[in-house]
Amino acid sequence: MTATILPSLAAARRLPNFWDAVAIVVVFGALIGGLHVAQGTLVPIDTPGATQVSLDPANLPEYAVRTTLRMFAALFASLVFTFTYGTAAAKSRRLGLVLVPVLDILQSVPILGFLTFTVVFFMRLFPGNVLGLEFAAIFAIFTSQAWNMAFSLYQSLKTVPADLAEASVSFHLTAWQRFWRLEVPFAVPGLVWNTMMSMSGGWFFVVASEAVSVGDHTWKLPGIGSYVAMALEERDIAAVLYAIAAMLVVILLYDQLLFRPLVAWSARFRFETTAASTAADPWMLRLLRRTRLLALAGETFGRTISALGGLRVSFRPRSARKLTRTASRTVDAVLLVLLGLAVAWAAWRLGSFAATELTWSDLGQTVGLGLITLLRVVVLMVLASLVWVPIGVWLGLRPVWARRAQPLAQFLAAFPANLLFPPVVLFIVHYRLDPDIWLTPLMVLGTQWYILFNVVAGAAAFPGDLREAATNFRIGGLLWWRKVIVPGIFTYYVTGAITASGGSWNAAIVAEVASWGDTKLRAHGLGAYIAAATDKGDMPRVVLGVAVMSAFVILFNRLLWHPLYAFAQRRLTLT
Repeated sequence: MTATILPSLAAARRLPNFWDAVAIVVVFGALIGGLHVAQGTLVPIDTPGATQVSLDPANLPEYAVRTTLRMFAALFASLVFTFTYGTAAAKSRRLGLVLVPVLDILQSVPILGFLTFTVVFFMRLFPGNVLGLEFAAIFAIFTSQAWNMAFSLYQSLKTVPADLAEASVSFHLTAWQRFWRLEVPFAVPGLVWNTMMSMSGGWFFVVASEAVSVGDHTWKLPGIGSYVAMALEERDIAAVLYAIAAMLVVILLYDQLLFRPLVAWSARFRFETTAASTAADPWMLRLLRRTRLLALAGETFGRTISALGGLRVSFRPRSARKLTRTASRTVDAVLLVLLGLAVAWAAWRLGSFAATELTWSDLGQTVGLGLITLLRVVVLMVLASLVWVPIGVWLGLRPVWARRAQPLAQFLAAFPANLLFPPVVLFIVHYRLDPDIWLTPLMVLGTQWYILFNVVAGAAAFPGDLREAATNFRIGGLLWWRKVIVPGIFTYYVTGAITASGGSWNAAIVAEVASWGDTKLRAHGLGAYIAAATDKGDMPRVVLGVAVMSAFVILFNRLLWHPLYAFAQRRLTLT
């Protein structure tokens, strides 16, 4: 009798309950709504309304869905890029010699530079179809999301604690098993926070990405970004406020439904031997655990991933490893020669393209403007570090407060600089201020948050046993900052600083030129130079500006951030 009842009870526990029904309705409703909106991407460009935007607030829900779908499509592509490119750069010393500098270049190329060269490619893939414009917009958003995620995974893979690496060797884990059972879990906390930052970074540049231009033609894809652009063009303050409200609602929704559960889940992977203070599980995670069908599906998916990660896959036989060690210097020399030839060829091609219409004086002017923008970047990075490092440490060590501040930080990081143009322009004009100084703070609006999010991730991942040891030894004040917390978060800070500095150069294109109606303010700098060349369709000067900006970013990273990165790996990694 008992044996008959127990299986029936077990079976009953697996049957869908009320919460399953609610979750299924919500999921299918979201899918149907997304598919309905996505139908607008499969029509010809000349279809009425396909590339037109209305300031009617009733259209904002549809625009919000379309923008959000673009951003999540770009986020998925960024994750694929992160786990391929970031892993290859961290795992292979030779590939890292090439891939890391290339990543520096990619993050330095402004979003307008990517749009200039990639729109035609996607338009030719889908000629006369809105889908080509959609892919161009998604790729532009991807370029504002992928780099900091790749740097985050790269940093985590390069700074795995030595004792954990030794334990993986003692357990005879293969490279595949070590990656999925040690390195990826170690990277999860930082990657989750950088994924949140990537979503916010996408919002910051969404105004530029949803306006696609080819020659004299400009198409505005329906979305919140194009809605904001039109509201600014028509000086419609009410429409700007409607767009801000729509952004806030969307950010709160995906924060509650996705990122808050992810942050709570990522806390499981903290590297520590003692229990640390944690916040209560968010309501969405508790709701998912109350379901039966979805909980079973989640458990099955988790077991499947765990089984795949546990496969004893070996990629390099011992003979290959021995051959690699024997021919190491020769291969390194060949790679350096090939890399030098590739750089020389690229420089020659750029020089040939620009030499038709440019002179050495143009190069000198562009470098001078780059030095002005560099000064702005350095000043803003110092100020942002002084402000946000202490705040990020405070939040990261207090999970409850970090959870409370999370949606606010995402909203502020997502706030496009364009929305501040009206008050900033009116303020500068009314008081007759210098645009070279007072437009500068706009550069840091979307980039300072890279520092905050990475420092919060580093402080949240800081081992609780080390905090307890510092408390037992009564280490406090400035000594605690110098000897305890700064070494513990330093690699995270450098990752945030690298992406923040690169993002500041990108933001200069938006921030050094501000307009409101017929009033346009322009600061002296490389960002304003590229923006003006892009507006005029002056391709040689666009190429020159992008090349100079990339050179500045690479030099800045090579001379400052990467040496600090190497120092952190040698001296400050937990062992």
